[in-house]
Amino acid sequence: MGSSTFNCFDLEQVARAIATATGVAEAQVKTAIELLQNGNTLPFIARYRKEATGGLDETALRAIEDALAKAQELARRKATILRTIEQQGLLDAALRTEIEQCQDKQLLEDIYLPFKPKRRTRAATARERGLQPLADLLLAQRPLGQSRSDVLRRFVKPGNDVPDEPAALQGACDIVAEHWSEDVETRRWLCDQANGFGRVRSQVKRGKKEEAIKFEMYFDHQEPVKRIPSHRLLAMKRGEADGLLRVSVALDDEYVLRKLKTRLATNRLFEFHRDLLETVEDCYQRLLLPAAESATLQGLKERADEEAIRVFAQNLRELLLAPPAGPRVTMGIDPGFRTGCKVAVVDGTGKFLESRTIFPTPPRNDVAAATATLKDLIARHNVQLIAIGNGTASRETDAFVRELLKEYSSESEGSTPTKMIVSESGASIYSASELAAGEYPDLDVTVRGAISIAHRLQDPLGELVKIDPKSIGVGQYQHDVNQTRLRHGLEREVQSCVNSVGVDVNMASSSLLSHVAGIGQKLAERIVEHRDSHGPFDSRQRLLDVPKLGRKVFEQAAGFLRIRDGRQPLDNSAVHPESYQVVKKMATKLGVATGQLVGNGTLAAKLNAADFVDQRCGLPTVEDIVAELAKPGRDPRSEFKVAQFAEGINELADLKKGMILEGIISNVTNFGAFVDLGVHQDGLIHISELANEYIKTPSDVVSVGDVVRVKVLDVDVQRRRIAVSRKQA
Repeated sequence: MGSSTFNCFDLEQVARAIATATGVAEAQVKTAIELLQNGNTLPFIARYRKEATGGLDETALRAIEDALAKAQELARRKATILRTIEQQGLLDAALRTEIEQCQDKQLLEDIYLPFKPKRRTRAATARERGLQPLADLLLAQRPLGQSRSDVLRRFVKPGNDVPDEPAALQGACDIVAEHWSEDVETRRWLCDQANGFGRVRSQVKRGKKEEAIKFEMYFDHQEPVKRIPSHRLLAMKRGEADGLLRVSVALDDEYVLRKLKTRLATNRLFEFHRDLLETVEDCYQRLLLPAAESATLQGLKERADEEAIRVFAQNLRELLLAPPAGPRVTMGIDPGFRTGCKVAVVDGTGKFLESRTIFPTPPRNDVAAATATLKDLIARHNVQLIAIGNGTASRETDAFVRELLKEYSSESEGSTPTKMIVSESGASIYSASELAAGEYPDLDVTVRGAISIAHRLQDPLGELVKIDPKSIGVGQYQHDVNQTRLRHGLEREVQSCVNSVGVDVNMASSSLLSHVAGIGQKLAERIVEHRDSHGPFDSRQRLLDVPKLGRKVFEQAAGFLRIRDGRQPLDNSAVHPESYQVVKKMATKLGVATGQLVGNGTLAAKLNAADFVDQRCGLPTVEDIVAELAKPGRDPRSEFKVAQFAEGINELADLKKGMILEGIISNVTNFGAFVDLGVHQDGLIHISELANEYIKTPSDVVSVGDVVRVKVLDVDVQRRRIAVSRKQA
């Protein structure tokens, strides 16, 4: 039979299903899908196609994009299944319709199961021995009118490995068990039982107790499938992946078997009824239960992955959008003991100026020389900020800098720099990367790390985009979730952050430019190469001179790119070039030049958005333009703040129960938030200690980067655990 082409993607049906699932109007969903399929990016659609989508924001568009991806994946799977069954010559109209209309991934696999190429099974062996006709008699369960022996005798064939009647019966029952296990309704019923009434159970493997001590709470633990939190399931699965735990799904076997026997062995008068009852038990324990367990755990894992990725992405967003210290001369210090502290100074644009190595910490303790060196650097470069990495020797270095600044303040007439502890998660990975080597080819890896720490204070977004998000340290079980989905989710979050802030095309690194809507890594490198060869871009329009940057890319990216001091004032705003004519009309109506309108809130307030609506530009876009004219290129990030760690609190042993301290939220999970107290070990604020009122999730009240006051509840030095409370502080 010739193979057919199966197109299982119906846009109308998919749009209808997504609208129902997301609560978005079907027409909006359909438009969003069409825009996505035409190569438009989420940031572009959310910002510049509000009229088309009815004002869908990025969150709603993401839900549609994710649902669309799942629908396309399901359609591809349907096409593969239909092709396989057709090649077997078993595809009839009814089966084809059933597959095409199926909207559930697991149900689709259950429908396909009887046709799926199998490994060698007991049932397959029995069929080869000629026992399918006997199995058919058993499945029919109609009275045979003859003795069991008379029935079985016909199938005894010693030459075909069926030596006697019990062997014939066993083989036929194996076929029956497999047949029952492939019944779609039976599998669906059992999965419903597992999801509704099952319990996820974890047990420590024999002989692994000592090795698995960190999973102690899961040595013999169980809780309902429908209520297990994602972080606990992922913890169990990690223990299982490490070979320390066994994770399973427990059901009420007695109840399930009673129901299955009633469902499958239906004729009590049948000569082989008792044998079929035993076959039900075999089918359940050997085939149905493992299948239901696998499907249930897979479903739980997928939901846990989605939740963990959501939490990770939210934390990453807060970190990327942390308030920037701005274009100020900054000193970055990468602390160390034996090898000393690497110091790097960068100017307000981030350009590297000078580096030194100082040894103010043990074992050298050369405080005098270190003090002289830093005072010299501060004075010569007019350093305004000092960023100290939070790794090894951080608190010792911080204490040294604190004393140095006291001296400097009393000795110098100029302003004293402000110091801050900065997270250096991933800095070592960046400094050893090809990207860092390309940016600073003549500098030592450790100096690159100090530069990165300084840049993180000046502009967290611009620096952190150079690092794999998984290395930044704000995730929850990030190595245990689906890596493809994690990568997609995090890349999408980074892109959203970069585009919400906007990018100076003449200052940005290729790493930052690569996250601008429509650009990507290769094109970002071409933009930088063109900028280096031909000088700064003086207008957005000049971007079209970059090789391979076509009209579609320009359309997607232009509104998010900024040109400072260019020929066109609007090029330094979020107004898209396609709307410049609208601004020109506004300026004409007010009797001013376009440049006079940009950044003039008083003039912008005189505009009535409705007066400028036309076929190309609807009211939402015009309102955005008016708001942008009042405050062009406004930064959505909050104001920069400095957190102060308590003096004299450098190590875990310095903490005492009852202390009130200031710290910085370093990670937010479903069960609480971690806070950096400056002692090389984050404290945990359990969700119950975050607020006096009930909160559904920690992210309701805290975000990564927040400065919080906490009270120390407990310090376990041996296990390196700190429990703190926000509500009691």
